[in-house]
Amino acid sequence: MGVLSGLEPASVFGFFEEITAIPHGSGDTKRISDYCAAFAESRGLEYYQDGSNNIIIWKDGSGGYEDKPYVMLQGHLDMVCEKEEGVDIDFSKDALKLTLKDGTISAEGTTLGGDDGIAIAYALAILDSDSIVHPPIEAVFTVDEEIGMLGASALDMSRLRSKSLINLDSEDEGYLLVSCAGGVTATCSLPVKRESCDGVMLSIKADGMLGGHSGQEIDKGRACSNTVIGRALSYIYRETPFRLVTVFGGNKDNAIPRTSEALIVLENAESAEKAQKVVSDLDRILKDEYHITDPGIRLCAKKTESAGKIPMDRGSTERAIRMLRLLPQGVQRMSSLIEGLVQTSLNLGILKDQGDELTASFSVRSSVNTEKDELCDRLFNIIEALGGSLNLQGAYPAWEYREESRLQRIMTDTYKELYGKEMVVQAIHAGVECGLFSDGVKELDAVSIGPDMKDIHTPKETLDCSSVKRTWEYLLKVLEKL
Repeated sequence: MGVLSGLEPASVFGFFEEITAIPHGSGDTKRISDYCAAFAESRGLEYYQDGSNNIIIWKDGSGGYEDKPYVMLQGHLDMVCEKEEGVDIDFSKDALKLTLKDGTISAEGTTLGGDDGIAIAYALAILDSDSIVHPPIEAVFTVDEEIGMLGASALDMSRLRSKSLINLDSEDEGYLLVSCAGGVTATCSLPVKRESCDGVMLSIKADGMLGGHSGQEIDKGRACSNTVIGRALSYIYRETPFRLVTVFGGNKDNAIPRTSEALIVLENAESAEKAQKVVSDLDRILKDEYHITDPGIRLCAKKTESAGKIPMDRGSTERAIRMLRLLPQGVQRMSSLIEGLVQTSLNLGILKDQGDELTASFSVRSSVNTEKDELCDRLFNIIEALGGSLNLQGAYPAWEYREESRLQRIMTDTYKELYGKEMVVQAIHAGVECGLFSDGVKELDAVSIGPDMKDIHTPKETLDCSSVKRTWEYLLKVLEKL
């Protein structure tokens, strides 16, 4: 007897428990993909498995629904593998140890993989049933969503037959996701020249900021430490010249950086005192400007010894400061269609000193593809004017909001019919696979739903059993209407 035996819907929880017994971390999806292929083959269902381990399974419509259009049910096969300190598990070999308590499922000391194992379980349960009423089903299971949506990017979209997509990778019951941002990593590179000089060296440090996810929390108005350090350098340079030795901050382009640091060389002790006064004054200004969003913000300067690096020459110092002051940061435009939604933003997440060049890496996001392109063009013009270059990589398309959506209307009407209340229709300023499918399938009508999950991507991850059941019943009612 499995840990989840006795839970309803039995087929969904049964498949979910089987999935948790198969190692399927990102980059290790061959076994779970083969499991799905064996499932399809044993039931005589048509399927396609590609070289990336993506898999598509097709099933004819039930009686009376044979001639209806295909509906895609989509989720991803990979999970985030995280464990608590001291937990003895090999994610490449061991099954997860499930626990059931107070109506929630978790795994002992590890992530559960409800994101997105429950999507696969829902789809397999529908494919396995001979009593559920449904149109022709196209179940699409992608791989490596958690490390860049690599599977969806590699999938041959020309094989797909559906014009309606229900993605099952959301974590909040009662919410209907209808749009997401597209994005790209944009890296500005500025060549620098170096020249030895003597003087007094100061360390300028900006820290104490809250940071956060550059998609979900970019609208909070929090300070970006890389922008703050650029402001400090500019203010100091206006008061007294210096030579920049190094500047750096942040380590993820999709996280708002919390700490940045610069080393500068000034002509003499008097110049160093002027610089320290500028920093002290700016520290007070920052504390006033950010007392709500970043109450712990701090800017300080102190004398230090040589960092072992040759300072930049005067021209490179000035260009580096201009780069940090000219490059935009944060929200660029709010949506006029969806209240409260950030439409376009960018985040200067990583600032690095590479020796012969400075690099500034941004996560650029927009729910309108043309605005993402326009923002990248702005970055290109800024950095080119300073003698640098721009590199773009890891681009993924936006899932743009459809004002006229039959699928959205059916989803919201069905929810109200079942539960007597309105479904919350929302868009997010982050990327989901629907963007890639909408880009690859012309006129695709897409939505995303899912049951309640908490603390995903952490060992505290939980899946709510009653929410799984309600979402299942809701999904089946929707399929009856398609």
